[in-house]
Amino acid sequence: MRIGIDLGGTKIEGILLADSGDILQRHRVDTPKGDYQQTLQKIRSLIDQLTDDKHLAIGIGTPGAPSPETGLMRNANSTCLNGQPLQQDLEELLQRPVRVANDADCFALSEANDGAGKDANSVFGVIVGTGTGGGLVIHKQLLQGPNAIAGEWGHNPLPWPQENELPGPQCYCGKQGCVETWLSGPGLARDHGGEIQAKEIIQQAKQGEKQALATLERYYDRMARCLALVINIVDPEVIVLGGGLSNAETLYNEVPRRLPRYVFSDTLKTQLKPPVHGDSSGVRGAAWLWPITMDS
Repeated sequence: MRIGIDLGGTKIEGILLADSGDILQRHRVDTPKGDYQQTLQKIRSLIDQLTDDKHLAIGIGTPGAPSPETGLMRNANSTCLNGQPLQQDLEELLQRPVRVANDADCFALSEANDGAGKDANSVFGVIVGTGTGGGLVIHKQLLQGPNAIAGEWGHNPLPWPQENELPGPQCYCGKQGCVETWLSGPGLARDHGGEIQAKEIIQQAKQGEKQALATLERYYDRMARCLALVINIVDPEVIVLGGGLSNAETLYNEVPRRLPRYVFSDTLKTQLKPPVHGDSSGVRGAAWLWPITMDS
């Protein structure tokens, strides 16, 4: 069995995952707002609810990720985590090993293990929601890289930009025109005029509203450009979409239709798929960060 924890901005979810992939226990608690020490205590309490087996190691999916240089958290939108030695503090508190990975990495690992990419040797997992992130899994192993940023496609510039897309919206990272500013839910809403949210735009497009349809046409093309860049570099067998915008069914037909314009090949075999585990992929992927026991 494995323990997985998804540390989110509003909730902390924990599961006890069997080796078969079955969830044996699941509990959720509210995330303490802006309180790092209380967050640590909530995680400990959640684990105690899941099991009293002290031989099971723990995987944690987080916004942001630890720096490979300092071990301190960085790039987390739950800002109380930034600058904190989360992994070290949890290991001391729980008296057992802990592995920490970005939530997009956990999503990719979950879908590669027993989800939409279970039969593929290479899977790129994409998050398109409040933000835009990604993770890369090769032969069921998460690729993190020496800088711990593998898969961070959201903070690259929009490929093949058109004149009216330059210099691009301001990104929270300090740059302009990042993929995240175009493909995230807020990015889609901004491109539509900013008066309604992404979910409403998609619903209006289903009803044939012309402005919503035009906005989604731009979105399909931008996503195709962004994914083509990944395909040109990594050439994954499967790309799995997650996050709120992954529920837009039209993406899985319209984006692949546009990909050949940008992929540097005379054939395109990469499959674009929706997630199998949906919102549970993050916490499942955190559990998959470890083998069955600490001793394995």
